[in-house]
Amino acid sequence: MSNDPIARYRRFSRAVTKEVGALDHSFLGRGRPLGAARVLNAIGHGKTEVSVLRDYLGLDSGLLSRLLRGLETEGLVTTSAHPEDARARVARLTKAGEAEFQAYEALSNDRATRALARHPHPEALLAAMDLVASALGRDSIEIVEADPRDPASRLCLEAYYAELAARFDTGFDVSLSRDPEATDMIPPRGSFLLAMSDGMAIGCVGLKGSGGPVAEIKRLWISPSARGLGLSKRLMTEIDTRARALGITTLRLDTNSKLPEAVALYRNTGWSEIDRFNDDPYPDHFFEKNI
Repeated sequence: MSNDPIARYRRFSRAVTKEVGALDHSFLGRGRPLGAARVLNAIGHGKTEVSVLRDYLGLDSGLLSRLLRGLETEGLVTTSAHPEDARARVARLTKAGEAEFQAYEALSNDRATRALARHPHPEALLAAMDLVASALGRDSIEIVEADPRDPASRLCLEAYYAELAARFDTGFDVSLSRDPEATDMIPPRGSFLLAMSDGMAIGCVGLKGSGGPVAEIKRLWISPSARGLGLSKRLMTEIDTRARALGITTLRLDTNSKLPEAVALYRNTGWSEIDRFNDDPYPDHFFEKNI
């Protein structure tokens, strides 16, 4: 067996195909193949509009229609016109469909638990899985506005703080930094954005506003699994748009030379270096941009 990149990719594909039961006629022993089970799962997780469902699963219209008809025949799903758009269709789980969805959830969770338990380094395995999922799903990553106090936002911020603590010679204590108040990063003063990959937050950025024309960019972070996919630029472009909508005309930010990729990003995207504008003990580079 060759060890060239194509052979390694195909080896990985065969391993995943076997692990997820893609070839089984009865996925997880529930009597239907993986395709139908995935449609049921997606509807159960809120992808009810048929066009959204099709795009999410990457299926053509004909195949999705056949899968939905099969689930309807089983009494697990109903489809009807969208209440606000007669041209669109909506799929919903029946009571029996909800029970089947929950059965799949329990079996899938158990399967994942057992698979992770078999590996001597489950965190390394999960990191590799995150890397693959982010890379293969890069075209479906969404930028959404969130409250910085929400659980997904907090997970991103805590990961960001942990990375700063590891990179900085002095460590990092958020209580010593100019940590923005949450209310300064939600409308109408500011904004907080998450990069979402199939329900998982893999990046964030905040806009700290005061109600005036000047605001700060804070807490730009991308998960290691998603770096190199252009998310920093996407988040910064979107936060610029949010700032303009709030009447902000000047943006500032600070960073540290221990984050050279951040310094390079700002220098290469129209930011100008300026004098220190705060008493935060951690940054040593300061930038400004008019928008």
